[in-house]
Amino acid sequence: MAREVAVEATDLVVAYGTHTVLSTATFTVPTGMVTSLVGPNGAGKSSLLNAVVGLVEPTTGSLSVLGDSPTKVRRRVAYVLQSAKVDEQLPITVRETVAMGRYAERGAFGRLTAEDRRAVDHVLDRLDIADLARRHLHELSGGQRQRVFVAQGLVQGADLLLLDEPVTGLDVVSRGVILDVVASERAAGRTVMMTTHDLAEASGTDHVLLLAGRVVAAGPPAEVLTTDNLAAAYGGRILRLSDGMVLIDDPHHHAPGHDHALCETDDEQVHRH
Repeated sequence: MAREVAVEATDLVVAYGTHTVLSTATFTVPTGMVTSLVGPNGAGKSSLLNAVVGLVEPTTGSLSVLGDSPTKVRRRVAYVLQSAKVDEQLPITVRETVAMGRYAERGAFGRLTAEDRRAVDHVLDRLDIADLARRHLHELSGGQRQRVFVAQGLVQGADLLLLDEPVTGLDVVSRGVILDVVASERAAGRTVMMTTHDLAEASGTDHVLLLAGRVVAAGPPAEVLTTDNLAAAYGGRILRLSDGMVLIDDPHHHAPGHDHALCETDDEQVHRH
């Protein structure tokens, strides 16, 4: 039996003015799975998430999200952007930041209910930041802050969770906590789309969209993360080594301690070193 579709695009074109970032893309994203978006810089990964959440209007083609247009289902989609620096003068606590995720239902000036407060407590525990609830955002490490933003996305209780490079450059603890949360969302039957530059991470997801300004390949990781597909997406940044490995060098997105992405051609398992 065919799996239901969370996102479906046909001949989708996404552009900013005259600059096209994603061209004639046709693909589906299955429900209840984790889909990773991979590809070189400028491949259209973040732009695709922006289109899914309704922040960017498709230039041409069609895009259906949860069975409707993106702008009509915004409340059913949670979007966690890449972690950004926080104004040190902004007096907002961890708990207040996470609680903002409930404003879509209550309004900016609405009072939080007991149910809202329980939801906030729950995600604070899930991201292991309950002990930081009264701390201000600017006092946190980058990994702790990213966990706060992921908690803000989770507390919305959305059907579709979008994560833009959620663990890039994070410490081991924060990376593990966030990836565990992604796995638990999948286990609960929810749909996750996440961008990543880590092919090992992508190989552990259910579904992969390999982008390079277009859809190079889409499907299970073993079918998508092949040397031919990676060469088509990364072009001159891919080298075949004598031991059967493929080295991909994307210098603009090296996370600390992660210099290269590796793909083992024999069984298509992808590794980092």
